[in-house]
Amino acid sequence: MSDRRTRIALAGVIGLVLLAQVLLYPGIDTLVAALGATTDLQASMWFLAAEFGAFVVFAVIWGVVSDATGRRAPYIVVGALGGAAGYAALFFVPSSAPSFLTVLGLRVVQGAMTIGAFSLAMTMLMDLEGGHGRNMGAAGIAIGSGTALGAPIGGQLYEVDPLAPVAAASGLLVVAAALAWMVPDRAPAGDRRLAAALDSVTARPQLLVPFAFGFIDRYTAGFFALVGTLYFREAFELSPGATGLVLAAFFAPFALFQYPFGVLSDRIGRTVPIVAGSAVYGLVVIGVGAAPRIELVALGMVAVGVVGALMAPATMALVTDLAPPDERGAAMGGFNVFGSVGFLAGVLVGGTVADRFDFFTAFLVTGGIEIGVAALTIPFFLRLERQRSGVSA
Repeated sequence: MSDRRTRIALAGVIGLVLLAQVLLYPGIDTLVAALGATTDLQASMWFLAAEFGAFVVFAVIWGVVSDATGRRAPYIVVGALGGAAGYAALFFVPSSAPSFLTVLGLRVVQGAMTIGAFSLAMTMLMDLEGGHGRNMGAAGIAIGSGTALGAPIGGQLYEVDPLAPVAAASGLLVVAAALAWMVPDRAPAGDRRLAAALDSVTARPQLLVPFAFGFIDRYTAGFFALVGTLYFREAFELSPGATGLVLAAFFAPFALFQYPFGVLSDRIGRTVPIVAGSAVYGLVVIGVGAAPRIELVALGMVAVGVVGALMAPATMALVTDLAPPDERGAAMGGFNVFGSVGFLAGVLVGGTVADRFDFFTAFLVTGGIEIGVAALTIPFFLRLERQRSGVSA
């Protein structure tokens, strides 16, 4: 299989995994109620947190095992099929689960398997030739496309049945497993101990720079998945279908611009896309929370999507720049750990602030964290760029 077809197939796996995930977001309060929850915000928060908690724990484990064994594709297949089984189990929960804690336990298992398919598909793109920005741009457009389609499609599925998105997610991951089965494994030969593969990442503290930006990006994604969804529904009285369309206002430009922005970062470097994006991202998020009309909210979401598309592929490409070929599985696993922690923080912090105060305060805190973390991280990023170019800091 050519690099181009491999890139398309792997992007398909990534897109399907994200599509399955985001299908559940537009009516998350409706879903948790169907699964036996007795609250909306708190139950939705913990339902999302259970999956991303598993992402945090297992992302590096999948990557380290992949690096140590020199295999990636079989683990993607196993992860996708395991995730499909997890979604299928959730579909049958209402007739069999004794409590919502059982639902959360199944969600953890589903997340532990799904992150293997997602993270290692991204790692296989890192293994390809053709430019790191181009390859990560392909990953980015897959992520954006999956999320862009997931929001409106999920909203419409909720109009049919609260459990319909869960059933659809299970089927999508089966298709992802089939795609991964056809992809040739190009991972560097691995015969190292697992501990040595893990140490290879911890010995490269410069990876903390893209990891930190991955945290920031996914923090806002987690915030919008929970707080943004509930805010749009309550403040503007939107149905799950209409909420999905508002979320798509972010995800559509986020998908469309990832690939060209990734190619751009190959030409001009990583610093400008990341720094320029971070400078305005937090402000735009706050603007969405302050917008008085749904039309202005939608325009703000478009702006968030464009800025996010500028940052995301450059950030992932920087991971590839810094990690040697035989350490990329663990490095991308680390990146996804930080991203998953960010998503988890966006869910928990955003949900807690919205619950104790109000929605606008939650938007303000989220935008402030975005700006603050970026301000703290950018000097280190710029110093890294000077070191890599041979200029003393």
